[in-house]
Amino acid sequence: MNFSDTIPLQPEAHAWQATRAEGERRIAAFVPRSARTYADQRNYDRGPENRENVSVLSPYVRHRLVGEEEVVRAVAERFSLGSAEKFVQEVLWRTYWKGRLERQPAVWSDYCELVVDETATLANDPTLATQVANAIAGRTGNNAFDAWARELVATGYLHNHARMWFASMWIFTYRLPWVLGADFFMQHLLDGDPASNTLSWRWVAGLQTKGKTYAFSRDNVLRYTDGRLDPGHTLARDPQPLSEEPYRTQLAPDLTTIVQAREPAVALVHDDDCAAETLLPQGFPLRGAVGFSGVAGRSPGTISASVHAFANGAVTDALARLASATVPTHFVERPTPDAIANATIDLARAQGVKRVITPYAPVGPTRTLHDVAVGRIRAAGLTVDVVAREWDAASWKFAGGGYFSFKEKIPNVLATVGIVNRGR
Repeated sequence: MNFSDTIPLQPEAHAWQATRAEGERRIAAFVPRSARTYADQRNYDRGPENRENVSVLSPYVRHRLVGEEEVVRAVAERFSLGSAEKFVQEVLWRTYWKGRLERQPAVWSDYCELVVDETATLANDPTLATQVANAIAGRTGNNAFDAWARELVATGYLHNHARMWFASMWIFTYRLPWVLGADFFMQHLLDGDPASNTLSWRWVAGLQTKGKTYAFSRDNVLRYTDGRLDPGHTLARDPQPLSEEPYRTQLAPDLTTIVQAREPAVALVHDDDCAAETLLPQGFPLRGAVGFSGVAGRSPGTISASVHAFANGAVTDALARLASATVPTHFVERPTPDAIANATIDLARAQGVKRVITPYAPVGPTRTLHDVAVGRIRAAGLTVDVVAREWDAASWKFAGGGYFSFKEKIPNVLATVGIVNRGR
């Protein structure tokens, strides 16, 4: 891939194309801005029509149309990692959150139960139900909060600073259940991710880093929106952290990062990794591919049409890149473990192969479908190789503690995957 300085960024509100080619184009467009410009301008939220100060890559990285390693490698080709440190660290935050949830998977399962429980309480608490309804519809009367709520629903995206401001007001100003705010994000964010979204909301609430909440001032919003938005004087002055019993941290998962055999196989592709071809050795004898999306499981509520379209489109694009005259593909429209397994088994048998290769699925709704389907495929007598990214194997083992201890290991991660800093 060539990274040209001349490719313009598209306004993200109108240009979400769920393809690897678009992800590569966005990398190319942003790399020239990824060092000093990003460090100086990244905190500014100038609205949905002006995102040139940030990468707007998160929906592509979340679905692994492009990966964290590809993004960092592109930056390292252009700039020293010292000058691009702020952007590289932001990319690694996503990696850290993924690894952290792998090490504490009960956080996700408990969150899912809490969303169901808190949603059920709304039926018996009309006051709270009205407050939540007004918050997600952007009808609180607060200029800033309402603008963010409406922007999220309209565009499927929010600037990272706005996400933190919104979450802090949801929890500490309006005193609404944090899990319902996190679920609102999961229903509408194109980059809605079980790890990044859930753990970021927990961090704002003071649960992820015990006792540390995210608070901000009116002046902070006025400054970083260039006066565009004003939250007024309603912000909580001394937000008290939420509390819970601590979670046990597990060992990092034992990941296989190479395809174990070169015998013919079919691929099973999902919305957590839509670049399966980059896991296969050159010239690999692929005989077919099945794809599915676990997007419907991201929330017990209604996932927005744009989120469905992006996730399903990402998988469809992944299959299109694998397809050829000799490589038939099939997208499972209504994915259940049985439907996924049966489609994969039928394709493998039709193609005369006994092996399936599939990307590792991290903790989340796609993992739930994937793991059961893989078990049923194996029970049918097929061998299944679950292949992870070397990036994940190199990084998740360091995600057992806080981010700052993880950050110290970033040079180790980059060295393991062979990222050599050639930039200036």
